[in-house]
Amino acid sequence: MEIRLTKDVQKRLEESIQRYCAEDLGCPVGDLQAGLFLKFCLAEIAPSVYNQAIADAQAFLQEKLGDLENTCFVPEFGHWREPSAAPGRRRAGFRP
Repeated sequence: MEIRLTKDVQKRLEESIQRYCAEDLGCPVGDLQAGLFLKFCLAEIAPSVYNQAIADAQAFLQEKLGDLENTCFVPEFGHWREPSAAPGRRRAGFRP
């Protein structure tokens, strides 16, 4: 799966690479070099990061789905589990 970026994101990443190389490595690079380096990163590094992100998301969702019964369970037919009304008092509601 090829990772595609919008032109705006690609431009901003190339500018970031240029700034990093100039400020942190002390070796300025041009537009072509930054573009080629970005292309290399997208082809070689990004798939590993993407795969790990997908694995993390799957683990998170499986954990949440495993607890779904406890999270979203509402007991049914709970009316008759309530404590009885005090003797001589009727429960509110319809009585035939």
